[in-house]
Amino acid sequence: MIDILRNLGWSTHFARQVELNPNSDPLSHPVRVAAVHRSRLDGFSTFGPISLSPVVAAGFYAVGDWVIATGAAASEPLERTTEITRRAAGEESKPQLIAANVDTLGIVTSCNADFNVARLERYLAMCASSGCLPLVILTKSDQCDDPTSFVKQAENLSPMLNAIAVNATDDDDVKRLNPWCSKGQTLALVGSSGVGKTTIQNRLTDVIDATQDIRAGDAKGRHTTTNRNLRATFAGGWLIDTPGMRELRLVDAERGVHEVFADITDLAMTCKFNDCAHVTEPGCAIRAAIATGALDTNRIERWRKLEKENRFNTATVGESRGHLKRLQKMHDEGQARGKAKRKT
Repeated sequence: MIDILRNLGWSTHFARQVELNPNSDPLSHPVRVAAVHRSRLDGFSTFGPISLSPVVAAGFYAVGDWVIATGAAASEPLERTTEITRRAAGEESKPQLIAANVDTLGIVTSCNADFNVARLERYLAMCASSGCLPLVILTKSDQCDDPTSFVKQAENLSPMLNAIAVNATDDDDVKRLNPWCSKGQTLALVGSSGVGKTTIQNRLTDVIDATQDIRAGDAKGRHTTTNRNLRATFAGGWLIDTPGMRELRLVDAERGVHEVFADITDLAMTCKFNDCAHVTEPGCAIRAAIATGALDTNRIERWRKLEKENRFNTATVGESRGHLKRLQKMHDEGQARGKAKRKT
């Protein structure tokens, strides 16, 4: 039973949380969330697949979460080791959970017009904030004269980054991803539509989902995956495929932006003034580096853009969270008053 849990990704991090709960039901057992629906959670346990009713709103759960099942009820998610989050698409001012307890985030792009340094930096900032290890997966290597050049461009973004070019339609080539989704390991795939995430999934797991061709004009793809699922891989681990993202808006990603642009943020600390805006101030280390050619002005602009966006989104989401907390408090107080009246 313990081996089954370990293969699912269970660790002492989660075991300690259960052991510290003196009120836990002896008949309860851990479940890894495989899919989140409006009123149901699907998952895996030592007893096999299971369907549970959540005790809180579905939005509080993410694919990859661990919960404790008591009968057909699921507890709140256990404290996560990693948490991949973005600001919800559209006009909503709230964070959106993408996946949880992921070991490696596979950022999928392709060796064609989809390859975009600014977008990769954005994904890397999200990854660094989540606590996952980053892996850039470059697809369509068979359609490119020099896939190595794309690998080098990706790896130049961070000394800690691994990048790998694969032909997603070749079973043996895709097996090179097995080390990141072997026993107990969870690999999540993110990226634009049409870059080959579903094709990779089809070769790493026994699930065959439909795929669609990209548009020839701009290498943009169409959505094939419409929801997130945790799937067992042939290598013994787990894979989470996610719908293609048309927009990735960062939230709570200050640490991630700092890590991705560490060369700039570390240099900024040596400026003469602590509140240096790096525009006209004397003694600005950033401007000096630009003047000598040590820093690229385009990279500086991308850094400023992500910093500004993250500050705005984090503040906006924070206001939304505060509003929801106030509403919840009013609801709880109303419930308490109602119970008190009924007792009298």
